[in-house]
Order: sequence, then C-alpha cells, then structure tokens
Amino acid sequence: MTEQISARLVAALNHLAQHRQCISYGALAAQIGLDGPGRIRRLTDLLEALMEEDAALGRPLRAALVTGKASGGVPAPGFFLKASALGLCPHPLPPERAKTFHDAQLEALFAAS
Repeated sequence: MTEQISARLVAALNHLAQHRQCISYGALAAQIGLDGPGRIRRLTDLLEALMEEDAALGRPLRAALVTGKASGGVPAPGFFLKASALGLCPHPLPPERAKTFHDAQLEALFAAS
C-alpha cells in the first residue's frame, strides 16, 4: 500500500509542478488516498523521504509544493527543519527568509517542469 501511495504522491507533485500550483497538506492527503487518524503525519513522513531523495540528487524540493493553511502560504515548520537537517538552509529561519527559501524552491521546480 505504501508504494502505491508513494507513486500517487509523486504523480500528484509532478502534476502540481507542471501546472505551477501548490496544495494544502489536507487536500494532498485526500487526493492520494491517505485517510484516518495520523494521515497528515504519514504524509509528512513521505514528503520528508522525498526531500532526502531530492537533496541527494541536487533537485529542488518537491515538498515545497505543499503548504500549510496556518503557515501563511509556506510549508509547515517541519519542512524547514528537514531542509536545515539536509544542509539546505539555516535553522531557525526568520519568516521573510523562510518565504525567500520557499519561493526559490518553487521557482526551481517550475523551471524544471
């Protein structure tokens, strides 16, 4: 089941990048078939695994396409913590620098699509 969910996640993120769109965590979880308690945590685990893969391959972070409703149009704080752990940005990032980092990831994703 996890491989199917992962494949749907990658397909959904690729589609979003091609159409220059972002999506909320909840909407993406529903779109790829994650439901029930802990669905957002399971989604963030999958997104963090993709971040590791993207960073290892020198690609922009596909997880940047997923934004939090409560975080003002940028990903949730865990995105920035993971990016920092991967050596891609310092932690903590002031809000304006977080937005700049996020915008740069989006532009790189859109340019690559």
